[in-house]
Amino acid sequence: MTNEFEHMKLENQLCFLLYASSREMTKQYKPLLEELNITYPQYLALLLLWEHGTLNVKTMGELLYLDSGTLTPMLKRMEQNGLIIRERSKEDERSVDIRLTEYGEQLKEKATAIPSHMLSGTGRSEEELKTLRASLHELLQKLTQPKG
Repeated sequence: MTNEFEHMKLENQLCFLLYASSREMTKQYKPLLEELNITYPQYLALLLLWEHGTLNVKTMGELLYLDSGTLTPMLKRMEQNGLIIRERSKEDERSVDIRLTEYGEQLKEKATAIPSHMLSGTGRSEEELKTLRASLHELLQKLTQPKG
């Protein structure tokens, strides 16, 4: 006989599996990032800056799915730690541009081994992770689409 509340079991909750997986993944990053003296959210911000160069705070927030109330304090800490420079945009005084310092640029070289280390720690093939990434990206897009 099928349990009419099967869908209410914790193990059947997609949100729980995503949450627990995210926490465990972040734990795996922790010792690698401690060597660079950065946090996981700071690593994500650095990845964006290494990829794009200068970005404004608004664009960074959109790409990281973070609001300015979360992003601004993190960026201030990164500036205090010598990783980035925050400065008013010359084109629009209301906008703050973020760019890497020389030290922030140098961290990229030290961080290059992190993705392959994390890949090997998953026990999954590169192709399996590519499929998973595509599925999660699609899910994120659906979840962030305006409801109407």
